Amino acid sequence: MSRALLSFVCDNLFMPDSAPSLRARVRAEMTEEIKRVALRHLATDGTALSLRAVARDLGMVSSALYRYFANRDELLTALIVDAYNVLAEEVERADAAVTDRADVLGRWLAVGHAIRAWAVAKPHEYALIYGSPIPGYAAPTTTIEPATRPVLVLGGILADARSAGVLPEKDVTLEGGSPLGHKLRAEIETVAEVVGAEVDAAAVARALLAWTELFGAVGFEVFGRLNNVIAQREEWFDWQLRSMARFIGLGNRS
Repeated sequence: MSRALLSFVCDNLFMPDSAPSLRARVRAEMTEEIKRVALRHLATDGTALSLRAVARDLGMVSSALYRYFANRDELLTALIVDAYNVLAEEVERADAAVTDRADVLGRWLAVGHAIRAWAVAKPHEYALIYGSPIPGYAAPTTTIEPATRPVLVLGGILADARSAGVLPEKDVTLEGGSPLGHKLRAEIETVAEVVGAEVDAAAVARALLAWTELFGAVGFEVFGRLNNVIAQREEWFDWQLRSMARFIGLGNRS
């Protein structure tokens, strides 16, 4: 009996009250199987995800699959949350692996390379969370917390850099020295509060710009923009990371 069929039987036949944990395990296993098949479809069909096609690959009727995911958007949300969380775990692990916590440059480099390595290995998951918006899909608030986890790691690096006195004291200015408008400054200060780094808006603005460039660099590689342009991808990415670190001020440690 296939895994999908076994789950269908377990869900639909009578099960005694003494087996709730078994039902929960079977449901959890089937949920993961559905997501694995859906990821394969994303790799071949992009975001044109069809629950009927997923059910067909699992050897089950579509009505049975709807007992696990009510619609396409619910399944997409589950995949998006998983992708964010897996990436966050890679980022957090990379940061924690730098035992010298005062080595803020080393931590920035470790985090950046971890993001790139995951994206290159999992381009379809990366595209799901950092690619083009999915037509007709609006991400629910449940995606916010996992999406924020890597940014909190950046906030920790900024906070430690500030404590070490390596962040430059510069005001948030536009090219040529013109100050940013009050509304934009307020938005940057809100980001600083969310990150929780207790650093000034100037440092957060520089870090936000570098963070944007980091994901732009990753996206250029994942989406083929470097094809026939740069062959030494890792070296090029490392150079960009170090350039961004100097811009933030993380490379000022002696």
